[in-house]
Amino acid sequence: MHLPSVKLFLEVAEAGSISKVATRRHTVQSHISRQISEFEAALGGALFRRTGRGVTLTPLGMRAAARLRGWLQETEQLQETLRAEAGQLWGEVRLGIVPSAAHPLMTHLFDWLQREHPGIRLNITEAQGTELDALLDGGAVDIAILFRFARPAGSDERLLSTAHSYLVSRPGDRLTLAPTLEFARLEGLQLVLPRRPSHWRDALDDAAHSHGFRLTAAAEADSLTVQKELVAHAPGLYSVIGPYSIDAELRQGRLQASRLINPDLVRHVVLALPKHGKLTQACRVVSDAIESLTQSWGQQLSPGLLSTAQQLGA
Repeated sequence: MHLPSVKLFLEVAEAGSISKVATRRHTVQSHISRQISEFEAALGGALFRRTGRGVTLTPLGMRAAARLRGWLQETEQLQETLRAEAGQLWGEVRLGIVPSAAHPLMTHLFDWLQREHPGIRLNITEAQGTELDALLDGGAVDIAILFRFARPAGSDERLLSTAHSYLVSRPGDRLTLAPTLEFARLEGLQLVLPRRPSHWRDALDDAAHSHGFRLTAAAEADSLTVQKELVAHAPGLYSVIGPYSIDAELRQGRLQASRLINPDLVRHVVLALPKHGKLTQACRVVSDAIESLTQSWGQQLSPGLLSTAQQLGA
């Protein structure tokens, strides 16, 4: 078995799209298609069925994917064991993160790995919570940082931080001058909301419903960057965002925020581990480093966020 070919096959199987994988790898679709065709020829049968929306696994592809996932994990663990015995720690760690964790947590993690374990390479996928759950369950990522509405109770999730929710506006807005704001004050406001389907959108809608009103969506956007830019440039436009996503803008004076209460919409940032299968040594090192970094920052995703949150009334 050619290790890169197996990894590519499993990546396409999880993505359900050759074009998506080509985009991730910064190459052309024909290059990925050619490699998949060669892998199919080596295995003696079609692994994918081409559809109008992408690709799906054939019965042979399903059997191959199920067996090759285990083979790949065992092979990578063996490689790491042999390298560790030689005094080196090597390996790729596929880490899925929500956009809020992209910076500065990832930059600090990368710097630490470069100093302490330069043989470990990060492969970072940024996605929303629902997609990250699917990637983790399917084996496309090894570990993931995501939001939960309930505190983790099982051994497969570790609590990193707890995040309150804030009504965000451009600077000078009267409504967000106070440290806290009743959720009921959102009635009638022009909001930039996440697109459905979204667990966060559902939670916001449910909170509004409990107060007897519906949220007014002036615009919908998945991207937190788009949400923040729209709010920063439009008077009277608001969004509901967690503290990790607005820390830099608050420091720069580009945004203003007030913590929402009654209800206090709290989300827990967790480090999710695979429910099945063992972590490689490289994955254990990365997961331990993530926990250590957040603990050293007062259980936050940013080293300076604690003081900012205190100023906002958290």
